[in-house]
Amino acid sequence: MDAPPEGTVESESCNEVEDEKSGSDCQSMPAYMNSVLRRQYLQQMVKVLPPVVQNRITALKNLQLEHLKIEADFFEEVYKLERSYQLKYQPLFDKRKEIIEGTVDPDVEKPNWKEPEQNPEIDGEIEVFEEALKTYKNIPQNAKGIPGFWLTVFRNTAILSEMVQPHDEPAMRKLTDISIKYDSGHSYTLEFHFDKNEYFTNTVLTKQYVLKSTVDPEDPFAFEGPEIYKCSGCTINWEKKMNLTVKTIRKKQKHKERGAVRTIVKQVPTDSFFNFFNPPEVPADEEIDDDSQQVDSCTDFEIGHFLRARIIPKAVLYFTGDIVDDEDDEDEEEFEGEDDDYDDDEEPPAKGQKAAGNKKQSPNDCPNQ
Repeated sequence: MDAPPEGTVESESCNEVEDEKSGSDCQSMPAYMNSVLRRQYLQQMVKVLPPVVQNRITALKNLQLEHLKIEADFFEEVYKLERSYQLKYQPLFDKRKEIIEGTVDPDVEKPNWKEPEQNPEIDGEIEVFEEALKTYKNIPQNAKGIPGFWLTVFRNTAILSEMVQPHDEPAMRKLTDISIKYDSGHSYTLEFHFDKNEYFTNTVLTKQYVLKSTVDPEDPFAFEGPEIYKCSGCTINWEKKMNLTVKTIRKKQKHKERGAVRTIVKQVPTDSFFNFFNPPEVPADEEIDDDSQQVDSCTDFEIGHFLRARIIPKAVLYFTGDIVDDEDDEDEEEFEGEDDDYDDDEEPPAKGQKAAGNKKQSPNDCPNQ
């Protein structure tokens, strides 16, 4: 048997004996192939099969297409079910809001669940948290509701914590509730309720997400269920000089001829949670070419799904630490067991960063909702 082309991998069984029935040398796909090349390779593989086999594959893909159409109907029914159950959840969310705000103080209750056993080794090191816990220790005994509830929830989740900047915190302390409304059609709106504050006059800030759950005739086999394909925010009515999404910079300029110096004052965009309500624009019918816009839109969609599916229904569990969201742990799991080799003078990819050669991410690569 001829030596395999460079960059290919052979199984041990192939080294010993050929497949007598097919005459194949059992050679696997080249190891260097990324997903784009792999797809092209498999398409070419199908084209070289005998016509009778190709016809059978066509029949299977036609069956698959029928399955996808039924699956799309299934997800449509799931959406209707979610919307109907939201009406059952809402009374519980209303009671939660009243307790957090302090408009209702519940009677003394005993837990209806079994508390997990504490780790004595960790309990012995609790003093390391003393400095961080000062804010909570200073809450007065007669405090109203649960001070800083939603800000703490945001701080306890990796993806949301990155959004909240230190200058956002005073405004975020005025956040009293996050609710969801299922709209007509396949969409939902997140509502952020704020108490009166010195930053903006809105009592509710909104973010709407529109989902797509139909099979695209141009690329039907890419369907994996509903996905967010566009979103819209709202206008924040900022009080004068209180816009948290911009910062004021002063720059000195010197006149070339006279030598006079003047100070230029201008406002430039800055990181802020409230940029969330001014989402990146995603053309509905055009392919996005800008990498940063692709990442921004995918991240925005991911956050919207995370708020709807995790934060709103389970907020108290993020507040208490019963659910711990840690991206670092996920990254460690991603890289566990990988044996990629790197040159001594070459740094490995940063944690969470994929090696070069992978296909360019597109909006369709965003997590399904």
